[in-house]
Amino acid sequence: MPRTLALLAHPTQVDTLLSWLSKHQGVLTHFQIMAPLDVAQGIEQGWDLNTIELVTLKDPAQGGDIELAAHILADNVAGVIFFTDSGAIATAFPSFTLVLRACQIQGTPIALNDISATLLLRGIAESRIAYLIFNPVAGQGNPNTDLALIKEVLEPQIMVNVTMTKPELDPVDQAREIIDHILSKNEHDMGRSLIIASGGDGTVSAVAGATIGTGIPLGVIPRGTANAFSVGLGIPTNLRAACETILAGNTHVVDAARCNDTPMILLAGVGFEAGMVDGASRQLKNELGNLAYVLSGVRQLAAAETFTATLEIEGEVSTVTTNAITIANVAPPTSVLAQGMGEVIPDDGLLEVTIATSTTRLQGINALASLMAAAAWGNPTQRDDITCLRTNRLKLTTDPPQKLVVDGEILEANPVLFECLPQALTVFAPLATV
Repeated sequence: MPRTLALLAHPTQVDTLLSWLSKHQGVLTHFQIMAPLDVAQGIEQGWDLNTIELVTLKDPAQGGDIELAAHILADNVAGVIFFTDSGAIATAFPSFTLVLRACQIQGTPIALNDISATLLLRGIAESRIAYLIFNPVAGQGNPNTDLALIKEVLEPQIMVNVTMTKPELDPVDQAREIIDHILSKNEHDMGRSLIIASGGDGTVSAVAGATIGTGIPLGVIPRGTANAFSVGLGIPTNLRAACETILAGNTHVVDAARCNDTPMILLAGVGFEAGMVDGASRQLKNELGNLAYVLSGVRQLAAAETFTATLEIEGEVSTVTTNAITIANVAPPTSVLAQGMGEVIPDDGLLEVTIATSTTRLQGINALASLMAAAAWGNPTQRDDITCLRTNRLKLTTDPPQKLVVDGEILEANPVLFECLPQALTVFAPLATV
């Protein structure tokens, strides 16, 4: 369901409509308004044009009511408010018969006077409104089919507004703009708003990072290669099931983290993990899916070199020789290098740190096997060449400087300060099973 409202009036009813609109201006500024010229001019004269998004319909000679009917039939209109003149209902512009017929066919609600218009606006404003940030290039499916399915499942219960990610735009900025819009609606009791990220872990991390600390609930509809955040929180990777998880309404308040100034919801890796992610190209992920990381990991295992890492934790400084350090906030069992503790707990206010100190390739292979076993059984690894700990703050300096990967993105930073942000994200997730 879109966020566009059509505001119509026959010529004798324009002033009545404008008077009604003035009583509900605060709420209406959160919708795109579609109106004929006379109504649009009245809105422009009485409203701050910086607060509204106004679309003017074509004039009668150019078929403005036909244009509106087409928008209704295309499901681009959430509701129609039409103050009619009963004496001219068969002849006046816009055509009441045409608009009513389009609303009947599409199932679009229509209100014909101030009382019914107030009830219609209240119903729409108090409904759950989802702002979906959708990455059309994520995954291997057909994005149009995926989006149609998402809307089919969600829209009977939630009004869905779709924003497409674009190569020239940072999804973080797109998310922040939407979040600012949601937060501004609190002044007008605009109902329960949520934000949904649909794409791979990159899209999810960008949107979640912008949502940290806002209290706005986050829905995740995974369509990527690894979908690590979803798997780590038990969110289904099936599109329909992920949508149904959002509809169920159960939320899980989890931690987030910050890596210097970069938000982190999953994990960061220095050394092996960064090299593995860097080596898994988009083409390889498209062709092999998760196996792309396995293949890249095998290559990295042969090429990994040790480095010196200085760690400062709670005022104590220690130095180790290592080839892999992983700092995790949320991680599925498949994120093997994060599994030193046997489990990554997403809501304990701490980060799980795993440090590998293997010196030979054989030791490295055995260490990976031990980490896989730790993940499978949920028990900490007992190897001497794997150090595991939990902390809410870690400062890490490497010599020589190493590649750093944060939530799948390669960065350059040395030193790096990791800080846990307890209870920073509210995420729609299934109820935990005992």
